Amino acid sequence: MASSEEMIRNAFKKKDWAEIQISDSWRIFKIMSEFVEGFEKLARIGPCVTIFGSARTTPDNKYFKLAEEIAYKLTQHGYGIITGGGPGIMEAANMGAKKGGGSSVGINIALPFEQKPNVFIDPDKLITFDHFFVRKVMFMKYAQGFVVLPGGFGTLDELFEAITLIQTGKIGKFPIVMVGKEYWEGLIKWVKETLLEDEANISPEDMEIFTVVDEADEVVAIINEFYSKYLLSPNF
Repeated sequence: MASSEEMIRNAFKKKDWAEIQISDSWRIFKIMSEFVEGFEKLARIGPCVTIFGSARTTPDNKYFKLAEEIAYKLTQHGYGIITGGGPGIMEAANMGAKKGGGSSVGINIALPFEQKPNVFIDPDKLITFDHFFVRKVMFMKYAQGFVVLPGGFGTLDELFEAITLIQTGKIGKFPIVMVGKEYWEGLIKWVKETLLEDEANISPEDMEIFTVVDEADEVVAIINEFYSKYLLSPNF
């Protein structure tokens, strides 16, 4: 069966594909093909938790080991694992999913420095996107929870997008668990003291959208407790 991108290529074969890719008015078809491919593959994966974190984290780092442990333990409770598909925390989480016998999903992104998917992703569950915003829709739509380990700008982007969507009611509430109290302490302090108390730019209940923990068992307990009350289902 032809891929969604191939079908779009065939439908518009009279138009030069290179021109389609660089033209603003035609680029929508490339974006559409990414959405179609993502929806078709990910709709079949079952309940999953997305694990975020830095691509730069090395295997000797405590958070690498913790990500692997969290992923493994989640698979023992019936969850698959979704990551951004790359190295670092993502690789650790996919490794834990593979060891646990659960679904190991990689939603990779094509970057100028050629991020390569890690080897622990199930071959039939790897998707590579060109557009970050399409990729983020997939994270939000098909994850039943977010586990956020230490990371950089990309991790913060994904974390705050999820918080914002829940805050504004654009998606239903689901567990967001930030791991590493020492790492996140400064950020949480700034959010509480500046955003909430000094400027009143958020509401007190917004602080309840996320939880900060240190241990793998705490992550599993929070997600299990949430879904003891709600049915597992996609967020959109």
